[in-house]
Amino acid sequence: MYLNRKRKHKSLTNMPPVTATTPTTTTTTGKTLSLAPSRLKDLLLVLSFLIILHLIFHSPSPPSLSRAFIPISTPTTRHHLLFSIASSSSSFTRREPYLRLWYNPNSTRAFAFLDVNTSSLSVDPTLPPVIISKDTSRFPYTFKGGLRSAIRVARVVKEAVDKNVPDIRWFVFGDDDTVFFVDSLVKTLSFYDHNKWYYIGSNSESYEQNMKYSFDMGFGGGGFVISYSLAKVLARVLDSCLVRYGHLYGSDARVFSCLAELGVGLTHEPGFHQVDMRGNLFGMLSAHPLSPLLSLHHLDAADPLFPNMSKIQALGHLFEAANVDPTRILQQTVCYDHTNLLTISVAWGYSIQIFEGNELLPDLLSLQRTFRPWRRGANVDSSHYMFNMREYPRDQCKRQPVFYMESVTSVGDGVWSNYIRHNIGKCPRFKAIKNLEHIKIFSRKLESYSQQMKVPRRQCCDISPSFNESMEINIRHCGTDELISMHF
Repeated sequence: MYLNRKRKHKSLTNMPPVTATTPTTTTTTGKTLSLAPSRLKDLLLVLSFLIILHLIFHSPSPPSLSRAFIPISTPTTRHHLLFSIASSSSSFTRREPYLRLWYNPNSTRAFAFLDVNTSSLSVDPTLPPVIISKDTSRFPYTFKGGLRSAIRVARVVKEAVDKNVPDIRWFVFGDDDTVFFVDSLVKTLSFYDHNKWYYIGSNSESYEQNMKYSFDMGFGGGGFVISYSLAKVLARVLDSCLVRYGHLYGSDARVFSCLAELGVGLTHEPGFHQVDMRGNLFGMLSAHPLSPLLSLHHLDAADPLFPNMSKIQALGHLFEAANVDPTRILQQTVCYDHTNLLTISVAWGYSIQIFEGNELLPDLLSLQRTFRPWRRGANVDSSHYMFNMREYPRDQCKRQPVFYMESVTSVGDGVWSNYIRHNIGKCPRFKAIKNLEHIKIFSRKLESYSQQMKVPRRQCCDISPSFNESMEINIRHCGTDELISMHF
C-alpha cells in the first residue's frame, strides 16, 4: 500500500520534495535524494537475505567441542566405566576370588595394577588384565612406618587415564579386596554428569579412622570415582602433587590432596563401604542406608555374611540377589502386624528380623553393634562410629529371630525372595511366630520406580493376614501420606 502513496521529505539541502518512487542518489556535488520507506524496506530485506546465504554457504565450520563438553546423548552403561584395581604380586592370587565376584570380561572394563611381574602370573580371562606400575622411586615418602607402595597406588590414577581407553565416562578406583556392585554403581553414576568435575566416594565408618586421616576424603578401600573431565586434568598435575605430599600415609590421601588443590571436594555416596570394622557385619548389613549398595571392603577381616558358608560362598549368595535387583539389595523395609503385635525388619536379599511388640522405625534405622573395632585391641564399648548404634544382646536367646535369604527368583518385573529361619540352640520362641519357619517376599524391581531412584523414599509393605509355618510379605510403594508405623 506504500507504493502508490506520495509523501513529502525535506532534504538536508532544502531541495524540493520528491515522490516516493524516486530512488535516493548521491551526486558529485554532494546533493542527496531521500529514499522512500517502502524502497528502504525492500532493500534491507534483500540485503538480509544475501547475508544469510553467505553465512550458510561460505562461513567456516565452528571448531568441534572437546569431549568434556559433548552433551550426554546415551545412557551410562557398564561400558562407560573403567575400574583400576590396586594390587601387588603378593596379594593378587590370594584376592582373585573377590575379583571374580564382580568382574565380567564381557561387560566390565578393568585393569589390575601390580608392583612387579612374576612367573606365577598367567593370563586368566576371568580376571582383569594385569598392568605393571611404573617406577616411582623419584618421589619422596617420609611417613614413618608407612609403605612406599602408597605412591605407586596413587599414581594408578594417572596411569589409568594415560591408557586412553576410548569411550570412558568414569574412572573407578579400588583395592583387590574391594567388591563392587557394578550395576548399582552404573545406575548411581547415571544421575551425575561426567562432563563436570566429580570426585565421588565415602569416608570410613570409624570415627577414629576419619579423625586420623580425613573426614573429607574418599577412602580408597571402599572405592572412589572420578569423572572423565576431572581425571584428565588430575592426571596432568598428579606428579607435582606427589612431590609435595611425601609426608602422608596412604594413596587415597595423596589423590584427595591433589583434588583439593584443584578446588574439588568429595561428593558423598553412602553406598561405598570402607568397612573399617571386624567380625560379624550383620548389624551394618541389616540396616543399610537408604542408598544403593556400591561396594564392600576388608572382607578378609569379616565373618561369612551367611551362616554355614565360607566367605566367598556367602558373598556369591549375596550376589545372587544383587544380580536380580541390583538397586534393592540390602534396602531396609519395615512392616507392622498390629494383629499379632509384630515388627518385621527386612534387609532385602539378606535377612529378616522379627521383633515382638511395636518397635518405632527411627530405632530400627540404628545399627546393631555386632562388630568389633578395626584397630586390634581397641575397646569395643569406647570405639566411635559415624552412625547411630544400638546394643546387640550377648545372650543369643534374647536376640530377635533371624531369617536368612535362601533363594531369589525373577518373574517379569517382579521378584520372589525366600528366607529361612536360622535357629540357634533351644531358645524359647514367642507365641505369635512359634511355628514360623519360612518367609516369602514379593517386590517389584526397584529400578522400575524411576522417582525412587532420583529421590529415594523408603518403601512400605503388607503382611499376609494369617500365617503358621509360612508368611508372605508384599513390598510396595508407599501412599502419598502413608506413615510407616504400627496402626491400631
